[in-house]
Amino acid sequence: MPNTAAPLDLLLLPTWLVPVEPAGVVLKEHGLGIRDGRIAFIGTRAEALALGAAQVRELPDTLLAPGLVNAHGHAAMTLFRGLADDLPLMTWLEQHIWPAEARWVDEAFVRDGTDLAIAEQIKGGISCFADMYFFPKVASERVHNSGIRAQIAIPILDFPIPGAASVDDSLRQAVELFGELKHHPRIKIAFGPHAPYTVGDENLEKVRVITEELDAAIHMHVHETAFEVQQSLEQRGERPLARLGRLGLLGPRFQAVHMTQVSDDDLALLVESNTSVVHCPESNLKLASGFCPVQRLWQAGVNVAVGTDGAASNNDLDLLGETRTAALLAKAVAGSATALDAHRALRMATLNGARALGLEQEIGSLEVGKAADIVAFDLSGLAQQPIYDPVSQLIYASGRDCVQHLWVGGKPLLEDRRLTRLDEQRLNATARSWGQRIGGHGH
Repeated sequence: MPNTAAPLDLLLLPTWLVPVEPAGVVLKEHGLGIRDGRIAFIGTRAEALALGAAQVRELPDTLLAPGLVNAHGHAAMTLFRGLADDLPLMTWLEQHIWPAEARWVDEAFVRDGTDLAIAEQIKGGISCFADMYFFPKVASERVHNSGIRAQIAIPILDFPIPGAASVDDSLRQAVELFGELKHHPRIKIAFGPHAPYTVGDENLEKVRVITEELDAAIHMHVHETAFEVQQSLEQRGERPLARLGRLGLLGPRFQAVHMTQVSDDDLALLVESNTSVVHCPESNLKLASGFCPVQRLWQAGVNVAVGTDGAASNNDLDLLGETRTAALLAKAVAGSATALDAHRALRMATLNGARALGLEQEIGSLEVGKAADIVAFDLSGLAQQPIYDPVSQLIYASGRDCVQHLWVGGKPLLEDRRLTRLDEQRLNATARSWGQRIGGHGH
């Protein structure tokens, strides 16, 4: 039992508290107490006030929830936001994004783009994000400085990439960074083989051996399009997921991003291996990549998280908006209005994301003992009235502009909609100057 005798550092008194675990619960007139960066107390308002706290925050018309978990993205690509829109995936990648990356991506690009992404995510209620991009050491430094939580996946491709001359170079960097940050309270290092079509069997085998040894996660784009699956069948005689299964990569530490194509065999493989799926509905819609069958997956027992993908294919890092899209799309795809309800959608954006990243013991729900990663949504606005079910209003009638406060490990990163540790004006100016440089050179 936590020591309830010592005074709390901070007591939050919202109108509604949504712990996410247990599922479907909304607590009214409850308080949440934080001590030493962790949730130390959840109970009625009267009990809370009797405890004594260094600071008490009244949060009227506010819904308190676990910080949102953005389970897939490419943070620094914020600087390519809107650069190549309205194109199919392979055209977008091969003719626009890869050439732009070859020309512009260096350590300064990753530093400034990651800072921009972190600030946008904090303002949108995201307390933890999964990143997969070049110069991961630079990204991890930005995460460290900002106070947010993240999983940084080291990109691995069969050809040279910015910051790594070869696969072995990438793997060496990954192992080194993993060792350096093993005990970091907010950063996890994962391995990011880009996709089945950019990494061959031999290199996937290397990834498998190292990740098994380190007990590290694997984060990978899988079955993003029908074309990818078709091409694999023609060239290799098997579906990409089956190939990953044969190579021994799937499992509870594997994060399969996209999965817009799911056959019965694929589903059986996901269930049997206990692999998590990260659903990125808006990027998939924008690139016309297909629809992840969310209801089929969760009904079969697959853990489904939600991610924004990068700002070059979304074009925002708005996980609340993404979750709304996920809920609506799931209904249309399943042909059922009950396919993904508001409470389950919120769980996808919090606890399921934490579970996909192997962080469910630490974050993803408001439970005593967990890290105090908490978001406060202001539901006092005109567009949220009247309120019958606050979770419903959050998912279906609210935007990220209603995010009022965000704490990570009990530390405030957003107070009254203002960033506490990042300089918004400076970030804005830096992003604009990148835009002028990149835009001025044609693309």
